[in-house]
Amino acid sequence: MTTVGTGYDRSVTTFSPDGRVFQIEYAAKAVDNSGTTVVAIRCKDGVAMGVEILITSNMLLPNSIERIHSVHRHCRMAFAGLAADGRQIVAKAKAEAIDYESAYGEPIPVKELAERVASYVHLSTLYSWLRPFGCGVILGGYDRDGPQLYMIEPSGVSYRCFGAAMGNGRQAAKTEIVKLKLSEMTCQQGVIEISKIIHGIHDDAMDGVFEVEVCWIRDESNHQHEEEPDYLQEKTMEATKAALEEMDADSFDRFHYNFLQHHVYSSKKRMQNSQPSPRNTAKS
Repeated sequence: MTTVGTGYDRSVTTFSPDGRVFQIEYAAKAVDNSGTTVVAIRCKDGVAMGVEILITSNMLLPNSIERIHSVHRHCRMAFAGLAADGRQIVAKAKAEAIDYESAYGEPIPVKELAERVASYVHLSTLYSWLRPFGCGVILGGYDRDGPQLYMIEPSGVSYRCFGAAMGNGRQAAKTEIVKLKLSEMTCQQGVIEISKIIHGIHDDAMDGVFEVEVCWIRDESNHQHEEEPDYLQEKTMEATKAALEEMDADSFDRFHYNFLQHHVYSSKKRMQNSQPSPRNTAKS
């Protein structure tokens, strides 16, 4: 903590002389330094989301860490930052979705849900006995207005967007997202691009082993959330590997190891039915 906010960062209700609220800025730092990167894009037939999840211990079971949660049949939420704070926001979003459907007899529109969640997050910045949530969330869904994608920051500000990224590799991921032709891309193509982005921004020296969690909500899934099927996981990793092979040799060596780690940790069935590769064993 720097001395810049000394005297003005003890309460979330205190403004500095230049109009800053330091505790909200600290909450945003918690998201950026979380070690997790969330990437989401709005495609022509739905929404695709992906999360980089670091494996901090060999004792952890594959797929035991969840960063993408189901809020309703037509809506999913991913978060970066403090996991406990993220679960609280997910629980609130689920409660709002249930209340709306009970009152009006139809699923809650994604825009309405985003506004309610953003108001809940903003509420924790208004009282001195509360602290801001140390996480940001990306909300993706499909309603009567088509595919929708919203990003909500720890300050309670929400944005509707074509593509969004938050977390440790936010800037690098945004740079790659703006290069994509999202209006022409399907969700199946989108999860491949998301996988490539996450593998590309991952730093082996700093982060180590990781897994990638992806899902989509699209026309073919009847506008309901669906995890990527096993047969498409194979296609996604093959396409990711082919794209990374086009890079220079030094870069490919690093990314190839990432690909092997993703292959080992992203599917229980493949992990049970295959032996560790010699290269993967040498790295460990």
